[in-house]
Amino acid sequence: MDRQEKSVPKARGKLAEQIVAAFEERILAGNMAVGERMPSEAEIAREFSVSSRPVREAMQILATKGLIRLRHGEKATVARDDVDEYLGTLATSIRRSLSRDPAYLTELMVVRRMIESDVIDLLVVRTDADYRPVEAALEEMRAAGECKDFLRFADADAAFHRALVNAGGNGILSVFYDNVFGLVTEVIRLTSSVPTKSYEDAYAEHAAIYDAIRSGDSEKAKRAMRAHIDNSSEYLQVAIRSKK
Repeated sequence: MDRQEKSVPKARGKLAEQIVAAFEERILAGNMAVGERMPSEAEIAREFSVSSRPVREAMQILATKGLIRLRHGEKATVARDDVDEYLGTLATSIRRSLSRDPAYLTELMVVRRMIESDVIDLLVVRTDADYRPVEAALEEMRAAGECKDFLRFADADAAFHRALVNAGGNGILSVFYDNVFGLVTEVIRLTSSVPTKSYEDAYAEHAAIYDAIRSGDSEKAKRAMRAHIDNSSEYLQVAIRSKK
């Protein structure tokens, strides 16, 4: 009996998540315009064959995400349909989580590892023009390393990773990365501050990634990217411990 009762909230939560996912897609795809009224709770319940409770939970989640506006006694309305602004809200939520627990930075590194290694499959078919921002960032890293300019080097490092993602040509991925770029830059500045990490080694890791991409060896480039981010994750742990 207890097991059955405990499973009910979990199942209801999954139903609410399904409703949220469906309306997120409709709103962000432009199928529902800002100001448009949402269906009533009864209509949504019929569409998804659920009771009213998961519908109410889904509406609260959509409102928390800033996608709809709830008004007492009236139908909810669509509040936002701009993907860029929506992802900016997500980045703000991530930043709030980080302020409560710096350990979230390690989770950001996991996300970076997935994005920045997989985007390499898109890079091997790009043109020389697509790579110019990447090459410019790499040259800036070299110059900053030679004069031991820490902030300049860290910012060029971040620009290198951003340029690689943008060079992939996937607009949605670029928008997402742009919205977390401030966090990525902060992490890179933090990891670059670890004394044992030399400018020369950091530059060499980035150059190896780029050389593998330009040679068309995507698997080698992926291995180099993962190794680089794994190394950075270790430096991040050192930096976090030193600040406690």
